[in-house]
Amino acid sequence: MTKTVSSILLALTCCGAAYAQNNNVYTSRNYPQGYFRNPLNIAPDASGTFGELRSTHFHAGDDYRTQQRIGLPLHAAAAGYVSRVRVQIGGGGNSVYINHPNGYTSVYLHMDSFNDALTQVIRAEQYKQQRFDVDVEVKEGQVKLTKGQFIGNAGNTGGSAGPHLHFEIRDSKTQRPLNPQLFGLHFRDNFAPTINGIMVYDLNEGPFNEFTGRRYQQLKALGSGRYALAAGAPISVNGKFGLGINSIDRHRAGGFQNGVYSIELFLDGKAISTAVFEEIDFNTSRAIHSYIDYPHWKKTKVKVQKSFKDPGNPIELFKHLENQGIIELHDQEVHDVKYVVKDVHGNCSELNFKVRNNKDYQPKANPTKGELFAYNKDNKFTADHVQIEIPTEVLYDNLDFVYSQSAPRTNSYSHVHHIHNSSIPLFSSYILQIKPTNLPPHLESKAIIASVENGSEGGKFENGWVSVNTRSFGSFYVTVDTIAPTISPRNFSAGKNVSAQAKIDFSIADNFSGIQSFNAYIDDKWVLMEYDSKNRHLWHRFDPALPKGQHRFKLIVKDWKDNEKIYEASFTR
Repeated sequence: MTKTVSSILLALTCCGAAYAQNNNVYTSRNYPQGYFRNPLNIAPDASGTFGELRSTHFHAGDDYRTQQRIGLPLHAAAAGYVSRVRVQIGGGGNSVYINHPNGYTSVYLHMDSFNDALTQVIRAEQYKQQRFDVDVEVKEGQVKLTKGQFIGNAGNTGGSAGPHLHFEIRDSKTQRPLNPQLFGLHFRDNFAPTINGIMVYDLNEGPFNEFTGRRYQQLKALGSGRYALAAGAPISVNGKFGLGINSIDRHRAGGFQNGVYSIELFLDGKAISTAVFEEIDFNTSRAIHSYIDYPHWKKTKVKVQKSFKDPGNPIELFKHLENQGIIELHDQEVHDVKYVVKDVHGNCSELNFKVRNNKDYQPKANPTKGELFAYNKDNKFTADHVQIEIPTEVLYDNLDFVYSQSAPRTNSYSHVHHIHNSSIPLFSSYILQIKPTNLPPHLESKAIIASVENGSEGGKFENGWVSVNTRSFGSFYVTVDTIAPTISPRNFSAGKNVSAQAKIDFSIADNFSGIQSFNAYIDDKWVLMEYDSKNRHLWHRFDPALPKGQHRFKLIVKDWKDNEKIYEASFTR
């Protein structure tokens, strides 16, 4: 038995016991305390924490609230040098990465603006590439910082849903994010995690899917972080079964629903499953869809964290997993089950209940209905006017694949092809090809595969087929996008005198395939347009060096099927 697993098994027997090193929680390494400072000059308050369950990934940092304000100054968490500065459309928006001598990298996302030195780096690259979104690797020592030095202002750029700072600390070598609170950057938290319920899964037949037998168990709170089943009787099982838990953490009463740090499952005192949110790998973060009960979440929006692991799930959150977390009782005795849930401060909640093998209980059958696809092999399927290729490592478990088709939709060029269903998650993409019918040759370049659920999937017409790489199952058909984006001036018009304006603003939108690019020119010279996709807001800040007098402005916006809209106007400066 490894030292790591030994420390877990010895320490995680009850809420009163110590995990290992940090604040009554298990860690795999020692973290420097006091090396990093709060990146803001206000009291730290969290709207999101490391490991929190997001819709497509595990949250890789801590979200610092900024009093619902844009523009609060941000400061380097420790001395170091800027290694990367980035502007994204969506995602992290404006971002800064600082490498530190101790082997860690601090990361600051959703910034409103950069300090002067970083602004110069970004602007030079944007004008060099003639694009807004750029990713710049900064030479070591080019931009040095002392601890607490101003790096820019907090904001709401990229995929942010409101003003805040997303802050990460990564291992510089692996670029894997680590839980920032393990470095002593704490949010005040005296609240134990909340356990809302558990799920019992009957795992005897077939792969894990939407037809797997599920029994949600209501709980009652006993006080002081202790929980029990609302129904006190032992849970009946028959054959192999698994368990899952619905649990969140709050830092204060009425606060945000944050992620927990660890979830332990014990059977008769023996560790079955141990999940710890100490470190995350970006390469496998999408596998959150396998870690949670994805079919149940799609149906109810309730996230149950499974204490067993699908065979094709690559995540490394489980520090211990006995028999992949699958349990089978071999007697008729009553057995004790315990969940221990902790936050990163060591605040602990515990649920105790009992299970018993009961031959009279008949688990829900999960019969095979279609063609069996193995999760660890390449799989191909062909039917009338459709074919798919699913490489190995796309599926999390074996798939009982079902296909059907239905009548064409209005303005489509194919039947609707039902590629299994959207309740089964995928780790990466597969190739979907649909052969269109009655597609005029002049529309071939505009052809696209659309999802009934999600709209445009993209795609390209080639050799009589429209092909796309997609990461979801569902219902798909071929249609076309021939409509150009729209451009709507907000504070600009032909012939306007803009001498009193610092910038000109526009709204841009596309009806289907989405915005691919935007380029603007003043007097035929490319100028930077900044973009907030959340608000469809596009703007240009005037260069103070722009001469007075009359000028020509031109804006070209293109969608992903190369439909193009041009706006032109003269103005006086």
